[in-house]
Formats: sequence, structure tokens, C-alpha cells
Amino acid sequence: MLYVRRAIEADIPALMALLVQVNRVHYEGRPDLFKPATKYTADELRGILADDAAPVFVCVDESGAVLGHGFCVFQQHVNSNLLTDVKTLYIDDICVDEAARGRGVGRAIYDHILDFARETGCYNVTLNVWSCNPGAMAFYEKLGLTPYKVGMEQIL
Repeated sequence: MLYVRRAIEADIPALMALLVQVNRVHYEGRPDLFKPATKYTADELRGILADDAAPVFVCVDESGAVLGHGFCVFQQHVNSNLLTDVKTLYIDDICVDEAARGRGVGRAIYDHILDFARETGCYNVTLNVWSCNPGAMAFYEKLGLTPYKVGMEQIL
């Protein structure tokens, strides 16, 4: 049985291990942009976990083992001349442990995030996917997400 909850400080070692997996995909896909490091330090994670504007969720199994995470950030463009001030829950990162893939962990995290976004009055959820990660793109499309903007580059 899977259960999704807010991450706590005791989850930091598992979160760090998952962040290593996330970064490996990005570093292998774009070593010109990504360093072989993690996105956050353990100290930075402590601050993030205490910040209600940046909720982090973990999916655990019946033994309490962390199988995946979802990092989120509330966004809103208040008083913008161009954008409406809808409240968005931006999904900064979803990761499922390599050993737990195919067990519904990613869907459980995403469904929990959707429910949380609805409960907190969000208009939408958004996320970015690096084109060097086609597996993630396929996963998000399977969940029903559709592109709403595309980032482009020309390397000089």
C-alpha cells in the first residue's frame, strides 16, 4: 500500500538519495548545463521543508520507506500588467526511486499534488521537463499534462 504525505526532516536522507538520481538523469543528458551534484544540500532541505510556500511530499510504502518525492512551489503574478493573478502550484520536481518504478508511485504523488492544489485554491499545476528526459515527458503526458510553453535554445 502506498501513502503520500508531507515530507519531514527525518526524510532528508531519502530525499538526498532521490535527488542524486534526478541529477544523474540531467547530468547525463546535459553535462554542459548540469554539475554532478545535488540540487539542494541537507541544510537547504531543512529550510524548504519548513516553508509552507514550497511544500514537499513523499510517497512511502507500508514500512515507511520513501519511494518518491514531489517538490512544489506556489506561484502567483499579482498586479502584473500582462498575466492574470491565478494561483499556480508549480511542480519543481517529481522523482520515483529507480527500484520502485512501475508500482504507481509517480501517479500517487501526482494525484496527491493535484488534490492539494485544488484544496489550496490553485487554478492549475505546471512543471518543466528537460528534453533530454523523454521518459519523464512520456510519464507526464500519460498523466494528462499538455505543453503550455516551450523553452528553446541555440548553443553558441
